[in-house]
Parts: sequence; C-alpha cells; structure tokens
Amino acid sequence: MSDRRFDGVTAVMSGGSRGIGLAIATELARGGANLVLLAKTDTPHPRLPGTIHTAVAEIEAAGGRAVGVVGDVRNDEDVVRAARTAADEFGGVDICINNASVLNLSATEELPLKRFDLIQQVNVRGTFALTQACLPYLKKSTSAHILTLSPPLNMSEEWLGKHPGYTLGKYGMTLLAMGFAAEFKESGIASNCLWPETTIATAAVKNLLGGEEGTAHARSPQIMADAAAAILSHTPGHRSGRTLIDVDVLAEAGTTDLTPYGGVEPLDYDIFVDPR
Repeated sequence: MSDRRFDGVTAVMSGGSRGIGLAIATELARGGANLVLLAKTDTPHPRLPGTIHTAVAEIEAAGGRAVGVVGDVRNDEDVVRAARTAADEFGGVDICINNASVLNLSATEELPLKRFDLIQQVNVRGTFALTQACLPYLKKSTSAHILTLSPPLNMSEEWLGKHPGYTLGKYGMTLLAMGFAAEFKESGIASNCLWPETTIATAAVKNLLGGEEGTAHARSPQIMADAAAAILSHTPGHRSGRTLIDVDVLAEAGTTDLTPYGGVEPLDYDIFVDPR
C-alpha cells in the first residue's frame, strides 16, 4: 500500500468488480479518489467472487467514494452513462481506466466466431468507447490520465502463433492507448499501458490458466495496484505513450523488494512477457 494521495481525483473504470481492477480501484480509494465502476456484475457469479455492489463497498471502506453503474462496456448508452455519472456525482473525470477484458486462449481453429467477436467488442471497442466517452471531461482536467491494462507489443513468433484472436484483442487495446497518447498530447492527456511481469493470483487465472497450482506461482493483484498508483500519481507530462511492466514502474519508484506480493518460486511469467 502506498501513501500517494488522490484527493478530489475521479476515475472511471470498466469492470472492477474483482481481481486487478478492484485492487487498483481500492488503492486509489486509499488515497482519497472517487471511483465510478461500469460493470455487469449486478448479481453473484457461481465461480467468481464479488459484484459491482461489493466492490463499491470495498472501495468506500478503503476511504474513497464510489458509484457503481450496472451496464455493459459493449453498450454505448451504458458507457456514456458511466462518464456522465462521474461528472454529475464528482464534477468530472480525471482518470479513465480500461480494465474490462475477455480472456480466451483458444487456438484459431478452436475459437468460435461469436467468441472472437466478444473479445474484440469488449477489449478493443470497449477501450475505444470508454475513452471516447471520458474525453470531454479529461480535456478539462489538469491531471488527465488514460490507463489501459494491456501488454507490450511482443512480435515474436511464439506469441504471434499463440491464440491470435486473443492477441489481436489485447494488442488492439495497446495500439489504441498509444494512439490516444499521440492524438491528445497537445491536450495534456497522458495515455499509458500497464501489464504484469508475472501471472496475477485472480479468479480468472485460477479458473482458466492453472487452478490452485497456477495461482501459487503468481503475485498478488496488489503489485498492479501499486504500479498503477505510481503511474497515476505523476503529472500527465511525466510520461505518455509507454507500455509499462509493473515491476519496472515500481523499481523506478524505489520499490525493489517484491516479496510482499507473494508467489512461490519459480514465478510464472505472464502472457506476452519473455523471461528476463
């Protein structure tokens, strides 16, 4: 947990009911931030913990103010409603966090087209839509940041040859984030990507990537929360147009002891990250 302050800062996030998104939202709340979450999780999921309502409660317990907007990032009206809610409740938007994402590692021959469409609609279109809805408010902010949870563009054959449908969705998010950095540079809006070096112990990793054994060799979501807070605590002019890895952000901030984030050695490197 950091001591960075976000008093009076308002962030709009897609997703955030659990996992990395909730960890980031809660960390910002500890610094006094306001949060607006756009998520579908109105009722509990049988295999996944948490709803948008429990997330709001956790954020407020951490010291922030929060509003949950039940909706779908694929629905244009819901996305606009989330941004307007931030303006109505808290006076504007300072941070847009593109967190919602579909994880599907199916090979090309095994990925149904409806699942391919879902990946692109949530990951790519959702990132574009939420950012677009927040832009009128971000342009009025003196601390405007867009943070997209997507990877560096690793063009090695190993990664290009694995799950191209999912890769397209995540790389599409990154390309949008880089495009936003260039497009809105003169508007004083920073846009960066953040990705974990290792797998993160979330319900998605447990259910889709390796069960209990998979999460044992993963770090806590708190490492992404601390890295996000470090990025967002700087002025927009500090850096923009970067694809950042959590451990590198923390090292720059002076944190090199990563043992508090857990994970049994050998840690598993995350998708799109080469051993280093």
